[in-house]
Amino acid sequence: MIALVVFILLIGTPLFIVIACNAFLRYHGAGEDLSLVAINFYGLAETPIVLAIPLFTLAGYLLSASNAPARLVRLTNALLGWMPGGLAIVTLITSALFAAFTGVSGINIIALGALLYPALVQARYADRFGLGLITTAGSVGLLVAPSLPLILYAVIAQQPVNQLFLAGVLPAVLIVLVLAIFSFANSPHRTLAEKGWTWSEVRGATREAALELPLPFVVLGGIYSGVFAVSDAAVVTVLYVFIVEVVIRREIRWSELPNIVRECMIMVGGILMVLGVSLASTDVMIDQGVPQRLLEMLSQSVDTRFGFLCLLLLFFLVLGAIVDIFSAIVLVVPLLMPAAQQFGVHPVHLGIMLIAAMELGYITPPFGLNLFISSYRFDKPITTVFRATVPFYVVQLVAVIVIVAWPALSLWWAD
Repeated sequence: MIALVVFILLIGTPLFIVIACNAFLRYHGAGEDLSLVAINFYGLAETPIVLAIPLFTLAGYLLSASNAPARLVRLTNALLGWMPGGLAIVTLITSALFAAFTGVSGINIIALGALLYPALVQARYADRFGLGLITTAGSVGLLVAPSLPLILYAVIAQQPVNQLFLAGVLPAVLIVLVLAIFSFANSPHRTLAEKGWTWSEVRGATREAALELPLPFVVLGGIYSGVFAVSDAAVVTVLYVFIVEVVIRREIRWSELPNIVRECMIMVGGILMVLGVSLASTDVMIDQGVPQRLLEMLSQSVDTRFGFLCLLLLFFLVLGAIVDIFSAIVLVVPLLMPAAQQFGVHPVHLGIMLIAAMELGYITPPFGLNLFISSYRFDKPITTVFRATVPFYVVQLVAVIVIVAWPALSLWWAD
């Protein structure tokens, strides 16, 4: 069965078919009714938090189709652009926030690249530095609520999504901080910008972005205060964005909505298909004791918590180079959870470790998605883009090692 599954994966079969075949074959081998796959798939529809996935994603697509990215760049530049290395920090923060709401790392390259890349070059940053920064920056947002990978992990690992949202805050701040320090070290401007802080520009940028500014406070404040469930917050988010960008600002024409919704739902549909068949595959593998056998194998290889964490980090880094983050979550989390608990790793810390390490997969050959998007967007050879991201990879890897080795950074909310 394993050989057959590997074979159909290598010939380019879509991932959800590969996982479904694994589930069907395992159920058949166990003498179980194959309708159990459909029953597990239907169980996905009864999971309330799953409603948040398409709604948050649609809100992100609507924001990217409007002029909201330009307003966000102007506001952060007004607040931070006067600092040494300020434009690079603006790029980091805006890309991270944008990726958090869209749930997709590479979309910041498309939505913000035309604004930020020329600005970095004009500000005399090295061309390679600007290319590497924009290619890398969006992945940081995957640790920031309401990131789609955080929600997906909460569903698969059966953990409270509020805890995942809180757990991602300090690790995301750490990654932004180390990248900001690296950006300052490579900035052509080591003194304050000549223009400096101007209240008129801050007021103008704030006034221009006034309708978008309440969004994170309403959504996240509603979740953490208990006013909204996560699915409620997703409804509020997409409704608010629709009213602001379509009805009030009119930056998205009604005729454009079908295409935006279509592109969004193609992505969401793919995720849900993988998630549905993965639940069936996970169920039968648990019944057959696969996680227990994996735990036995790991116990023979490592016998300490530190060794297990090192092995996990290496595994996640390799996995991120060949599998996208959504597939990785649904494939490996159910298998690793028992082993992680055996070695005393908190499930929430495991999720933050996984997502933080898998972020690096977006800039890791051979399948790093951001490398290909950036190469296409800026018309650069893929090798040039990869070389530009290497220093950022090394710096971000240092932060990921700290996240793995320091559980309190992810579990501060539990104190």
